Amino acid sequence: MVPKFSISTPVSYKTKGTAYKHQNKSKLEKQRSRRRRRRRRKHNQLGCDTTKYIPTIMASSSTPNPIIPHFVLTLFTLLLVASMLVSPAFSEGGDGVDAGPRNQSLRPVDRLGSVRAYLRKINKPAVKTIQAMPICSLWSSLSADGDVIDCVPVHLQPAFDQPQLKGQMPAVPPERPKAWNSSVDSMITETSFQLWRESGESCPEGTIPIRRTTEDDVLRASSIRRFGRKSVRSVRRDSTGGGHEHAVVFVNGDQYYGAKASINVWTPRVTDEYEFSLSQIWLISGSFGNDLNTIEAGWQVSPALYGDDKPRFFTYWTTDAYQATGCYNLLCSGFIQTNNKIAIGAAISPMSSFDGRQYDVSVMVWKDPKHGHWWLEFGPGLLVGYWPEFLFSHLRTHADMIQFGGEIVNSASMGYHTSTQMGSGHFPDEGFEKAAYFRNLQAVDWDNSLIPLTNFQVLADHPNCYNIRKGRNNVWGDYFYYGGPGRNVRCP
Repeated sequence: MVPKFSISTPVSYKTKGTAYKHQNKSKLEKQRSRRRRRRRRKHNQLGCDTTKYIPTIMASSSTPNPIIPHFVLTLFTLLLVASMLVSPAFSEGGDGVDAGPRNQSLRPVDRLGSVRAYLRKINKPAVKTIQAMPICSLWSSLSADGDVIDCVPVHLQPAFDQPQLKGQMPAVPPERPKAWNSSVDSMITETSFQLWRESGESCPEGTIPIRRTTEDDVLRASSIRRFGRKSVRSVRRDSTGGGHEHAVVFVNGDQYYGAKASINVWTPRVTDEYEFSLSQIWLISGSFGNDLNTIEAGWQVSPALYGDDKPRFFTYWTTDAYQATGCYNLLCSGFIQTNNKIAIGAAISPMSSFDGRQYDVSVMVWKDPKHGHWWLEFGPGLLVGYWPEFLFSHLRTHADMIQFGGEIVNSASMGYHTSTQMGSGHFPDEGFEKAAYFRNLQAVDWDNSLIPLTNFQVLADHPNCYNIRKGRNNVWGDYFYYGGPGRNVRCP
């Protein structure tokens, strides 16, 4: 679940003595102040208008108007100090990247030391580094274009930290499912579907592109242990959702060996830094208890995970209902990447516009019938990599359910429903060029063949906030429109 953000949240210190507590607070304030100054300098270097992205009350606080009463300035100062103290904790608890700030349990120096040690572990040595041209973003001075991409030798990627994979090389690419045809599946061309590739740079053969994780990325999380992980309630189980709300199509009651769809790409507005909006495919097996296995892939906007408001290609997996196993992208040992053109976690481009051009991207996950690994294809027929069979328990054989659709986090941090958008931010009844869609929904059967979905159902947890409408025609096959604006007159 996502905790409510409150400046009144108490801050605990593992120290004795009032004087030391005040000193510790002062260090934290200075650290936050330095971070804001660095962000302003980056904006200025990029020619950005800092007042557009930094709250006006903060931008003007250094030169207060003498007309403002003294008690107002005092109140503002107290609120500012309180808000800075409510920063992400680095305790061993926490709910994940969609969880908001928590109580402090480590001193700033200890916390930064832990973060830097963690970064040395997950940022692998690179033979080449690509720094794309940065642009301004709502959540940070660098947007998706400002990602640092490290070209890491295939055998040094995080997956090979697994003891079972030590000294091994990636598996041989599998046979694609029958009836597969990449030429008509994606409305995004190979040369323009990730922003970091627009510079013309690429990673050499024998390496894979990995988005470099930064200190700021980890500091936004609730804890180091939960960085890069979802909270426990991330798959639709019932209509309550624990803060996670869905509008999905699903099939169950059979054995499934893969799924495929073309997903419309938008930039939904996320109104709270600790919320997200995503559109994805889920492959699910096991009960909805602690043994839940999932494989997930699609696009998401997640300011907490990436520090900006761009739609990014992502993957996820878990074998214990998001508790201790699995992670996003390549942030733990698990998914093995084989492609040197795709950066998992990088921004997708171009994006659809209201009443304008529409772009979608094909995503397919299927089980190799020969070796049992679950392979991922993205965009115009590009094989990205695979999840090894040994990672899973129930998914080692097949999936029991497939879901397609959207998910958002509603933290209700202001005391009412979030205005975070799903899909395009418009309801499905508005149709093409206005509402987001999935098209060409297919499953992979026991014979490694792509087949249409049968007896699929739709479900929206809160249809007045986000809804879904399915259809079928000769061009798109099985499809649906989905999404919504969140808070409105019918969704208070």
